[in-house]
Amino acid sequence: MARTRFVCGNWKMHKTQAEARELVRALGALLAPVAGRVQVAVAPPFTALSAVQAALAGSAVELAAQDVHWEKQGAFTGEVSAPMLLDAGCRHAIVGHSERRQLFGETDETVRKKVVALLGVGILPIVCVGETLAEREAGRTLEVVGRQVQNALQGLPAPDVARLTVAYEPVWAIGTGKTATPAQAQEVHGAIRSLLRDLAGEAAERVRIQYGGSVKPDNAAELMALPDVDGALVGGAALKADDFIQIIRGAIR
Repeated sequence: MARTRFVCGNWKMHKTQAEARELVRALGALLAPVAGRVQVAVAPPFTALSAVQAALAGSAVELAAQDVHWEKQGAFTGEVSAPMLLDAGCRHAIVGHSERRQLFGETDETVRKKVVALLGVGILPIVCVGETLAEREAGRTLEVVGRQVQNALQGLPAPDVARLTVAYEPVWAIGTGKTATPAQAQEVHGAIRSLLRDLAGEAAERVRIQYGGSVKPDNAAELMALPDVDGALVGGAALKADDFIQIIRGAIR
């Protein structure tokens, strides 16, 4: 099944509202030649969501959030709910990013609850999975990634699984300049696809599996040429319009 490539830029804790608007304007000017051929989203910090949503008006670029809380409302100081993200114009939301897991105590269980909360309001989750360097060196990559995928999707009906994006981000490659080789990436992406088939049958063929982890203009096309790599979750390179556009061009079939 042909899957539309999906590239999402995760801005992390970067960009004021003014800086965010400037980046979106630069992207808009460069994106016109590839519009409609690749699905594109950007995930600014919460404080810039409104500014970016307004700047994206009339654009094919979609808005994503970097995280979400699983409750609709309540005494959760500093958190943002799925209905709030929907109200802000978000089409997607990232959950389970390794930085959230490592620095802020994210678990497989909280990832699952966030997935359910997002789907409940119609926001499409981008579910991040990936192993640490120690886990890879111990030969546990497929075990760790398989557990993360299975726990995040536990109990979801096949139609909901089909709405997800999975982002494989080897932790040892995030922000380090190191990138999984094409063979390493395809091995894990293929294993994820196989597990998705076990969990959701034919719906697995509609799930996009992004690669993330030091994605750059000079490696994006090679990675996204792999049969089970359906796009990219881009960190630092998404903060520069020229670099991000080059990565998007690398996703064109």
